[in-house]
Amino acid sequence: MKNYIHLLQINLQFPDYKLALLCFVTAFVVTLITIPPIISLIKRYKLYDVPDARKEHLSPIPTMGGIAIIAGMMTTLFLWFPFNSELAEISFFFSIIVLLGLGIMDDLKDLSAKYKFVIELGLATLIALSGIRITSFDGLFGINDLTLTAQYSITILAITGITNAFNLIDGIDGLAGGLGFMTLVTLGIFLTISGDANTALIAFALAGGIFAFLYFNFNPARIFMGDTGSLVLGFVIAVLCIRLMQVNIFAASPVLSHAPVFVLAIVLIPVFDTLRVFTLRIWKGKSPFAADKTHIHHLLTNRGFSHGFAAKLICFLHGFVLFEVYWLRGLRQEIILAILVAFMFLVIFMLKNLGLTIMKKQAFKASLPTEID
Repeated sequence: MKNYIHLLQINLQFPDYKLALLCFVTAFVVTLITIPPIISLIKRYKLYDVPDARKEHLSPIPTMGGIAIIAGMMTTLFLWFPFNSELAEISFFFSIIVLLGLGIMDDLKDLSAKYKFVIELGLATLIALSGIRITSFDGLFGINDLTLTAQYSITILAITGITNAFNLIDGIDGLAGGLGFMTLVTLGIFLTISGDANTALIAFALAGGIFAFLYFNFNPARIFMGDTGSLVLGFVIAVLCIRLMQVNIFAASPVLSHAPVFVLAIVLIPVFDTLRVFTLRIWKGKSPFAADKTHIHHLLTNRGFSHGFAAKLICFLHGFVLFEVYWLRGLRQEIILAILVAFMFLVIFMLKNLGLTIMKKQAFKASLPTEID
């Protein structure tokens, strides 16, 4: 059975997604039934996420919801994933376990950013050594095959950067989960179309766990995923992005003729926002890891917009980027990249001025004299 999606102009063969759907549903159910007891345990032992200068919530909220998400994903993969005991698989799942432990420790004791960064670099190196590497830019900026040194350097930088980008954008209810869910479903679909249905199962399993988690995380949130979830989420997305590039670059008839730019678009909002915020902090003479409220969601929440509105708007923009990069696939990669970057600058400009416009209107209305009956 085939279904042609006219909006995307792609054929989906639904029989290819039977196991993927099973993974999604299994992870959804496991996560859904795991979160309530986790919330109870966290409340019992008072393991809350306490507000500080970086965070938006005003009262302590249970955290470490990532435990339930990863429990759903790992249980699902244990049941349905066709393990081959390959080095890449062993390295990947070992990294998930290490990041889960690191996230729990960070949620409990607030570890140093440098300490986490070193471990992330080590795990990224392990993944690169296992064979999951960015080996080519596929003609972007005239660059095709990369030297071995460049492969390792760029891969390690990409995995570490994307992992931290999703960790940092996890600032308001439903945002990291919403972006992650959309990204994982996209990766799962295109990995399957590209002929790597086994790796796609990882994307669908984690997406199912995230989807269940969002029921408890939408504003007002009853639990946060914490670093326990956001570190693993960013890491898995980074590895799957690199895998999607690999299967398309080496394919005789690639589904994505612009795989490097497509993959960048998949993580564009969190990566662009992290680079923008780090640049602003360094420009002001601060540490790039200094706590402040300058992320893309803060452009809305600082001016009175609700968490729910901010998360939904940013997720809508993310969805538009995903459609946009596929619609423009006939253009040169450099042109698509320029359009994406210009779009993000436009978004930041509009979000800043949207808040200012609303505030000016409210101030103008407040200054008007009231009528006397």
